[in-house]
Amino acid sequence: MHDRHLHIVSFTVPYPPNYGGVIDVYCKLMALHNQGIKIHLHCFEYDRQHANELDKFCESVHYYKRKTGLRSTLSSTPYIVISRRSEQLISNLSKDDYPVLFEGLHTCYYLNDPRLSGKVKIYRESNIEHHYYYNLCRAEKNLFKKLYFLTASIKLKRYEKVLKFADLMLAVSAKDKEYLQDKFTGIPVYHLPSFHFNNEVSIKPGRGNYCLYHGNLSVAENSVAAAFLIREVFDDIGLDLKIAGLNPPEYLKKLARVSKHVEIIENPSAEEMNRLIEQAHINVLVTFQATGLKLKLLNTLFTGRFLLVNSAMLNGTGLNELCEIADTPVELKAVLTRLKEKEFEEPEILHRRKVLARLYSNRLNADRLIEYVF
Repeated sequence: MHDRHLHIVSFTVPYPPNYGGVIDVYCKLMALHNQGIKIHLHCFEYDRQHANELDKFCESVHYYKRKTGLRSTLSSTPYIVISRRSEQLISNLSKDDYPVLFEGLHTCYYLNDPRLSGKVKIYRESNIEHHYYYNLCRAEKNLFKKLYFLTASIKLKRYEKVLKFADLMLAVSAKDKEYLQDKFTGIPVYHLPSFHFNNEVSIKPGRGNYCLYHGNLSVAENSVAAAFLIREVFDDIGLDLKIAGLNPPEYLKKLARVSKHVEIIENPSAEEMNRLIEQAHINVLVTFQATGLKLKLLNTLFTGRFLLVNSAMLNGTGLNELCEIADTPVELKAVLTRLKEKEFEEPEILHRRKVLARLYSNRLNADRLIEYVF
């Protein structure tokens, strides 16, 4: 069999893999490399250094400076897209006939470029971006940021039509797959879940003595969810809640200080975060942003005990049967009260192992991706 080569255009340098979108790209590189694919990686750099670690999985790694600044901000093309343009990138992509995988709408500036005609072009969806930015606008308290997110949402909705130039789309959830199929009839769309670090389910049976919410707390979506849990759910049920994540805003820390049952763990290491997830009795994950696949949901299912989520967190993931689901404060409190004395037992661990192996195996999903593209 001839070597199979693939260009992957990444929105950032996918190392270190320390948040959702970057984890998907990094683990995809590993999985494809393990299946013999020769990867030519193209990264936009702006807040991360060149990473020699990527050379382990790639035939070549190229870096391009992101074009930030006023000109990109004022363009009618979305900022996240136009700031990721590079003549060197399109020149490198044009040198051969290898297929190109564009990671997110961010990287699609050259999707309709005639210099790529004749190539197989794959769009890897991670969010319906205009929905994502609109919900960021709704969650944001700062007026200027709110206006930025709203403007970005409008631009992204207009720009989305560029996706008609893709030959293939890979959606991160079944719900997003349906959206893309409805918008772009005639283009094959497949559900391909996020890649992740978990190779096996490793859950400690028994009980823990606290509940946990975790996420990047500098993102308004997550800090709003954490504040909701403090104010509306853990206000009067006598259960301890730990909230762990990056850079919690001051208002969230103030809320926690006035509650004797809430503790904020600021900027935990990866090891500490994993320990917190493993030892919690109930991992509580709620969101008001029903887009994409939340990788923290997936990671928690592989390593945590009971998982209580709201409907928006599941968003077409196929993981409903592995979670307790509640949407209102009254419903959430009822489930927490029911689970607080319950042991997490081996049959539940075996069931998780079976479902996750079927839907979220990196090896199987790498094979599917290779089949779709080649």
